[in-house]
Amino acid sequence: MPDSETKNSASAQHASERSPAEQHASERHPSERHPSDGAVMWRRSTDSSGLTEPRTFVRVFTGPGTLESVTAFYEQLLGVQRDMWFTYPDLDLALAAVGGFLLIEGTDESVAPFRSTAGTLLVDRVQPYLERLTAAGAEITEALKPVPTGAGFSARHPDGTIIEYVEHRPAPDGR
Repeated sequence: MPDSETKNSASAQHASERSPAEQHASERHPSERHPSDGAVMWRRSTDSSGLTEPRTFVRVFTGPGTLESVTAFYEQLLGVQRDMWFTYPDLDLALAAVGGFLLIEGTDESVAPFRSTAGTLLVDRVQPYLERLTAAGAEITEALKPVPTGAGFSARHPDGTIIEYVEHRPAPDGR
């Protein structure tokens, strides 16, 4: 499980100390950059393609430096351990999943674009959802794009609810 030493050491490594995957990522052309590049990531499962039904996450927003204490609260409350923890450097966020809760740490500014999203669905594949939602007249508010954990998009349902749809796949370095 991640801790502050792991998080800090990941950002403090010198080029010569980087893993081969990190070195390869830093050598890629910017257009080849993967959202997981530079991220600290731990997941119990890296691939959601085997899900038989979506996993629903209620979003909980928390301020900078509070993710570990909030995660500990939800672990104790639910009696389960987190099964995902990662940073999203491009958006200045850190996230953890505990049971049905997606904990999102960031500044007021960094979480502001995500507050209108009612929840997240982790699905086996996002493309069929994108096609069904488009056919049903939903507004795609965030186009399908790579994210650190795989790919995702957001849609405003005809009733006005905004939901994020995400599929998990292994990062290029296997995380």
